[in-house]
Amino acid sequence: MTHTAPAVPMADVRDMYVVHRAFRRELRLVPGLVRAVAPGDTARAAVLAAHTRMFLQGLHLHHTAEDDLLWPTLLERCPPDAALIERMEEQHAEVERLTEALGPALDRWEAEARPAVAEEVAGTVDALREVLLVHLEEEEREILPLARRHVTQEEWSQLGEHGKGQMAARDLPLLFGALLEECDPEEREMMLHVVPWPVRVLLRTVFAGRYRRYVSRVRGTR
Repeated sequence: MTHTAPAVPMADVRDMYVVHRAFRRELRLVPGLVRAVAPGDTARAAVLAAHTRMFLQGLHLHHTAEDDLLWPTLLERCPPDAALIERMEEQHAEVERLTEALGPALDRWEAEARPAVAEEVAGTVDALREVLLVHLEEEEREILPLARRHVTQEEWSQLGEHGKGQMAARDLPLLFGALLEECDPEEREMMLHVVPWPVRVLLRTVFAGRYRRYVSRVRGTR
């Protein structure tokens, strides 16, 4: 009697679409919010600068996980797509260049809230968004189908954990809330399912309220 080894679960990549939608949303909203800040309103500039830094850090760690874990796996298992992976790496480098340029501009704007610096920040975020949109679209079209076929679910789950320790603990519930904002009910359950039950309860209650208050303050709706 022969026994068939159980099939290894392959990557469920739906969470990546949710992450991408959150990055698209924030990079669409931030430039308008920055341009709307009154000259000299450093308190409002500080709120938006901190928010932008948090998402830029999240984007950096998201891309670092792909650079460190996903690209090497795909290069090993589907080498005919090496040129595609190289293009992904080049796009990451351009995103990183623009992100690094934003750091000093955000510092100056937070300190001064001068309109000229606000425009520098907003314009650089606009440029970053243009580059990132091209990258995300190609990644969804070309990379995620490869990941479904060549990356196991265990390996895929490691992407979400990679670099998490480099985020400030206070920011993690806010970033998760930003992802849940983009979810339909099925996606919400999928995203919540991967976290421990006590944290899941907090994300539905205490952290959900904290995120609503935070996002209202950032978007100026209260």
